[in-house]
Amino acid sequence: MARRPLVMGNWKLNGSKAFTKQLVEGLKAELANVEGCDVAIAPPVMYLAEAEAALVGSKIALGSQNVDVNISGAFTGDISTEMLKDFGAKYIIIGHSERRTYHKESDEFVAKKFAALKEAGLIPVLCIGETEAENEAGKTQEVCARQIDAVLNTLGASAFNGAVIAYEPIWAIGTGKSATPAQAQAIHKFIRDHIAKQDQAVADQVILQYGGSVNDKNAAELFTQPDIDGALVGGASLKADAFSVIVKAAAKAKN
Repeated sequence: MARRPLVMGNWKLNGSKAFTKQLVEGLKAELANVEGCDVAIAPPVMYLAEAEAALVGSKIALGSQNVDVNISGAFTGDISTEMLKDFGAKYIIIGHSERRTYHKESDEFVAKKFAALKEAGLIPVLCIGETEAENEAGKTQEVCARQIDAVLNTLGASAFNGAVIAYEPIWAIGTGKSATPAQAQAIHKFIRDHIAKQDQAVADQVILQYGGSVNDKNAAELFTQPDIDGALVGGASLKADAFSVIVKAAAKAKN
């Protein structure tokens, strides 16, 4: 089956009420006539209301950068799947290397978040990837397999139906370094093959995004690779023009 590309913007800890409205208006204008590529944005959770209102009438989907495993109760500071649904959020990033590093989130904990999202009918965007040291030690495949297996071994391959995996080499996030298209393709193929060992049909439809210094300059070449189905975009997603170039490149390359 033909996989429909997905380009998603991860705004990280950036923005304001005014910025959110302004950026969404810019994206709506730039992307009004773009077909054949799904688009989502993940502003800070504080600005989901502004983003939801600003996105009315557009095809751009709303996402979030994180979720917690509990639905309600005495969990101060947490955010539930039900609350995200209340704002129309659809694509939820989990396991981002910044969460794994700064908040000590384990593979097991990320898998629990994956399960919570599936149960709620939301789409997990599972981030995986290796550090520079792991990359240099030749452990890229081992690390990616371990991070995927946390979900595969607890929820089964079928959990990846309708899900997204974002391969983000940690050494390429926000550094300006990017994997070459060939390097990225090799890992994406490894990820798809790894899931295919359990279920080929699931592997064929799972959306694999590349992340890590994706910008308007390198996007087109990345998207020509057969197993790269889109991108999880950081810094470039904060500028309507740069982000739109990436979306248009995906739409063109995949159609």
